[in-house]
Amino acid sequence: MERLPRKRIVGPSFAEDEDLKKVLKSYQSNKIRTTKYSFLSFLPKNLFEQLHRIANIYFIFLAALNFVPVVEAFQPEVSLVPIVLVLSVTAIKDVFEDFRRFHSDRLVNRQLCDLYSSAQKDYVDCCWKDVRVGDFVRLSCNEIIPADMVLLYSSDPRGVCYIETANLDGETNLKQRQVVSDLPLQDSQFSPENFHSRIECENPNNDLNRFRGFIEHASGVRVGLHSSNVLLRSCTIRNTETVIGIVVYAGHETKAMMNNSGPRYKRSLLERRLNRDILWCVALLIVMCLIAAVGHGLWLKNLKDPIFQVDGEMSPALAAFYVFWTMIIVLQVLIPISLYVSIEIVKLGQIYFIHNDLDMYNEEQDSRIQCRALNITEDLGQIQYVFSDKTGTLTENKMVFRRCSIFGVEYPHEENARRLAVYEEDPNRGASRTVTLKSACSRKSLTCRSLSCNRSSVSLHTLTAESGEEDQLSSHPQAKTAAFCSPMAKDVVPDPALEKKLNSLCSSLLHLSDGLFKTTSNLELTYITDFFLALTICNTVVVSSPGQPRHVVSGPVSSIHLILNQSRKLFIRGKKSYEETSRDPIWADQDSKEALKEAQISSDRFKGSMEDQDEDGSSGEDSEDELLYEAESPDEAALVHAARAYHCTLRARSPENLLVELPGIGSLPVRLLHVLPFDSNRKRMSVVVRHPLTGELVVYTKGADSVIMDLAERPKGRKELYSHIREQTQKHLDAYAREGLRTLCIAKKVLEEEEYDVWMKRQLLAESSIENREELLLESAQRLETNLTLLGSTGIVDRLQEEVPETIEALQRAGIKVWVLTGDKQETAINIANACKLLRSSDQLLTDACAALLNELIVEVQCGQEGVSEQREDPSSGSTGFILAIDGRTLDWALQEDLRSSFLELSRKCKAVLCCRSTPLQKSKVVQLVRDHLRVMTLAVGDGANDVSMIQVADVGIGISGQEGMQAVMSSDFAIPRFHHLRKLLLVHGHWCYHRLANMILYFFYKNVMYVNLLFWYQFFCGFSGSVMINSWVLILFNLLFTSVPPLIYGVLDQDTAADALEEHPELYQAARSSKVYVPSIFWITILDAFYQSCICFFIPYFALAGSDVDGLSFGSPINTSALFIILLHQVIESHTLTWIHALVLFLSAASYFAFVLLFSTFCIVCSHPTNLLGVEPRQLSTPLFYVISVFLLTPPLDICGLVFAVPVDGPPPEPLGSALQDFLPVSV
Repeated sequence: MERLPRKRIVGPSFAEDEDLKKVLKSYQSNKIRTTKYSFLSFLPKNLFEQLHRIANIYFIFLAALNFVPVVEAFQPEVSLVPIVLVLSVTAIKDVFEDFRRFHSDRLVNRQLCDLYSSAQKDYVDCCWKDVRVGDFVRLSCNEIIPADMVLLYSSDPRGVCYIETANLDGETNLKQRQVVSDLPLQDSQFSPENFHSRIECENPNNDLNRFRGFIEHASGVRVGLHSSNVLLRSCTIRNTETVIGIVVYAGHETKAMMNNSGPRYKRSLLERRLNRDILWCVALLIVMCLIAAVGHGLWLKNLKDPIFQVDGEMSPALAAFYVFWTMIIVLQVLIPISLYVSIEIVKLGQIYFIHNDLDMYNEEQDSRIQCRALNITEDLGQIQYVFSDKTGTLTENKMVFRRCSIFGVEYPHEENARRLAVYEEDPNRGASRTVTLKSACSRKSLTCRSLSCNRSSVSLHTLTAESGEEDQLSSHPQAKTAAFCSPMAKDVVPDPALEKKLNSLCSSLLHLSDGLFKTTSNLELTYITDFFLALTICNTVVVSSPGQPRHVVSGPVSSIHLILNQSRKLFIRGKKSYEETSRDPIWADQDSKEALKEAQISSDRFKGSMEDQDEDGSSGEDSEDELLYEAESPDEAALVHAARAYHCTLRARSPENLLVELPGIGSLPVRLLHVLPFDSNRKRMSVVVRHPLTGELVVYTKGADSVIMDLAERPKGRKELYSHIREQTQKHLDAYAREGLRTLCIAKKVLEEEEYDVWMKRQLLAESSIENREELLLESAQRLETNLTLLGSTGIVDRLQEEVPETIEALQRAGIKVWVLTGDKQETAINIANACKLLRSSDQLLTDACAALLNELIVEVQCGQEGVSEQREDPSSGSTGFILAIDGRTLDWALQEDLRSSFLELSRKCKAVLCCRSTPLQKSKVVQLVRDHLRVMTLAVGDGANDVSMIQVADVGIGISGQEGMQAVMSSDFAIPRFHHLRKLLLVHGHWCYHRLANMILYFFYKNVMYVNLLFWYQFFCGFSGSVMINSWVLILFNLLFTSVPPLIYGVLDQDTAADALEEHPELYQAARSSKVYVPSIFWITILDAFYQSCICFFIPYFALAGSDVDGLSFGSPINTSALFIILLHQVIESHTLTWIHALVLFLSAASYFAFVLLFSTFCIVCSHPTNLLGVEPRQLSTPLFYVISVFLLTPPLDICGLVFAVPVDGPPPEPLGSALQDFLPVSV
């Protein structure tokens, strides 16, 4: 073995090797720190981060510019107020968020574990933060793993440890880890002092499923290390009393920490448009300043005999240059500095109400929507394409055995179908008696009742946001159904014909004169037995019960030997019967009959001994009804439950043995030689066992039918029979797919001893390899899984989730195209499309899309669309639409450069697209292709790890907290419990969020432009000198304080249309998206409206006061007051929902303005040098003309405002007053 090119060396931390000690000290400690700031670094680091916003840099520049005397517009300290306030608010928010992270870090770092102390020669309590690489850590049942460790010892005599990875990936099924093989110190008295080996492994990385390295013993022998030997941080020890490991990665170098990227941040489409419009505002500002500068220069040049003091030595050009910068300071309000902060506040408010919407709370799972991306809520209202997974997203992913085919014979299981129909009518019936693997009285796993667990389990996530959420993932609803043991899955009703055939093994039911012998051949019985044996053992199911952590095989049952010899003879003769009696299926020889009788006697003795053991309480086995199966997938659980319904029961499991109960024979030990786990490349799994009846080496394989059918052999001697079995099985598979069932094929292969020995050597070499291990294991598995004998197939039903058809119909009516990307067969996908109303009877299905037919299909679709163009306005109508169904192989060439455009042209003309047999990579490529080339807003929704890539590629990623772990949820922007919640999330909350935010941004531009233009018009009457008729403090605080809160309330609470109307009329979503509330044309209309209102607001007071002796501040007072009322009432006109909250905020805004100006003008004598506001406002408020002007100014601007912004809204009006808030009051769920 060669050394790793980039490696990490680990040894005992108490070793005497000084070089090793230096290396270990160079690694990170286990202390985690997720905070962004420290006490000393906060100010410079936070300021540096905020300077990434160009607007902040702009206002800091203006504040500094105001300190230059020659361009000073007003008091220098006044110009500091806006930027200081904005930076302070953002800094306070950052401090609050960072403190929460600090509190979470402290809780994690102070957790205790047992650490070996070389000084005390024993294990001592130690905080997690003090653990370092090279330390030995001892853990007990239900304790959380503090760091990534290589497993060196387990109290289990087989060196096995079970862990739960819910805190890491959300999966609650138990996973098995193995002590390092060939470890010389594996005994009951493991002592770290005797460990003198050295570990060499790869550098830290974020791949949870890979670990490469080796352990080198003192003798020089190297043993490969792999992911099955590693315990990862934040996982929980289950079903194992004690484990000991040596730390290889600590702190931020652990895989859990390297995979935690925190909340997702994306730039929304609205934000990108906002940046563009701010640049337009900057351009407008420069134009206005240039006009003022040129005007001042011309004014100075033409000035004759001034009656006031003017700097005559300064040239008009230089004076114009100075005025340009002065006007930049005066008109700075044109750039909405508080807009970015306001948008963040509004989005937090929107997320708060989305998060607390009771309609998107799932009571069964006790879960609600999670908003993981904080800044793309408005994108939910602009979605044009939805890409959905099928299994677990549109369906329940609660697999239930439906029917099967064995030996080419189909068994419809009609009673089972009727049973499932009952569950369809009453879905709660299947969920009400869900068996859990958690103790109801304690957080401890019930599987550890018999173990001495010295610490209770506290599921502490690695990066918990707050202490109240520490057990969020561990208490995930999956924990309740991790074993997939609902009655719907367990209570399989056997098919009578198949049950009779299988019971041929039970001699008590078999009589020599029974007619069954005339219909059941020995070969068919062999197939049936192998089929159910494969269902029972070809899995990774962990067997447990409420009173025992797991059922293991402690050794062969002595009574079994009485049965095995007789059953083995019977089984072997059954295999040979086809050759001996090719035309007569009757068991021919008398020995078979005698063997059956002997087997019956032995079986009776076996049952009697087992009953005696049960009566004595020494059996150790639980009753059949109390067995719990903990499977890694619902498919596995469904098949094991199906086999159990036919009395082929998996009783116990250990790494090397299985205990299987067969009908009429009893419990048999099955030697488990090797397991080839399922992977997405092979699409199958296999086990190598010693057959319990024949003693042969047998490989049992189950997997996707497309794979198994290709690997099935075509024997020469039995060509007709096997061809018949293959053809019939394929017909049954096609029929299952048309019914929407998930299909699997079961196969086997008998190995010769020499063949197995040769393969095993290569397999062990691949497993012990350090480089290219995955490739070698794949090659080894493929070498074994060839020339398989096809046994049969299964059809598993996966019900649609509730309200899926209604949700898809609503999305289509909203103008959203729905694509289904699935790995299932085309027939299955088409059936599901029919069930969920994606494909209707009037639609035309396009299949067999190949390069030669692609152009023909495009022409066909175009002709079809022209014929029904007048009827296609409503997608839900009975008009003809086109649905494209494409498989994975065809998708490969469709994604090529030269065919992309044709594929897109065809798909965009279709109402929906079904991508079948697609891989995770193909899913992401399809989403990316549509997003980039069609330039549309895309949304991807899925529930499993295979959906992560497309969820991350889409503009909006939705994860469903289903049965396949939390990988999709942790990679998503939003997580929902069920697919039908997508309807309200998009049609209601998406619509509201977009409308609210878009209108709020436009309102900000309006009020800033309107107010700043009052100062611009004044320049025409003051020689463009940069003077203002409004006090500088009032000028700065007007947009920053007095008018800043109403748009926030609008952005959070406004409802342009009621929720019920938006759900009942999805077309409103498309209409709103098509109208484009925030587009360049609307932006410029808003700017023009602001110019118009500013003209009215300025020139009416000007003409009303013309010829009077009012000073500048007295002239500006009614203008400023009128502007305040116009801007606030403009907000009222645009609001669709008015509540007491709106009224209160509007009142407080106006009251705060009057309170400030009155107090300021009454008590502040030198606050506004060189102008003096003392007594101006009280005098103005006592003048009737002030009120006449203020009231008269409200009429013209608001009339035109109502005309410009009055937009008719279809559907019933929004709910009045506070009733609109009642649906969104926060609840404790």
